[in-house]
Amino acid sequence: MPTRLLLLADTHWPKRARALPAEVWAAVADVDVVVHAGDWVDERLVDELGARSRRLVACWGNNDGPEIRRRLPEVARATVEGLRLAVVHETGAAQGRERRMDARFPDVDLLVFGHSHIPWDSTTPGGRRLLNPGSPTDRRRQPHRTFMTVVLGATPAGADVTLHEL
Repeated sequence: MPTRLLLLADTHWPKRARALPAEVWAAVADVDVVVHAGDWVDERLVDELGARSRRLVACWGNNDGPEIRRRLPEVARATVEGLRLAVVHETGAAQGRERRMDARFPDVDLLVFGHSHIPWDSTTPGGRRLLNPGSPTDRRRQPHRTFMTVVLGATPAGADVTLHEL
């Protein structure tokens, strides 16, 4: 059976929502790995997501306080089914992102990031897949709140990525 990931970022709980959407919790129960790219805001969500996930790979974001920063790294790394994964909150401006991330993460196949609340899916010149799931609680200037699910393929480029709109 293929490995399935849930990608989240910028949950900003409880400031932007009283609870994560039911669709997110259903996805948590259905995947092998939950990846969160920061801006949790409250460490109780770290606890709950960790308890309900089979595996959690997560970092802190710019809106996370010292409690979360003590518990989570600025850049989280994991290997999942041979895929080298990194998770970071901030990657800078969209222009030039692919080349910057190639230079910053030469040993990564898949980079998950957040911060902008804008979904993103691209492949760098070096073959790295870059994914931003948006936010399931705060759409900002986007038409929908979003998250992503990924079914891993033989290569990062071959992964089946689905953007879920709430």
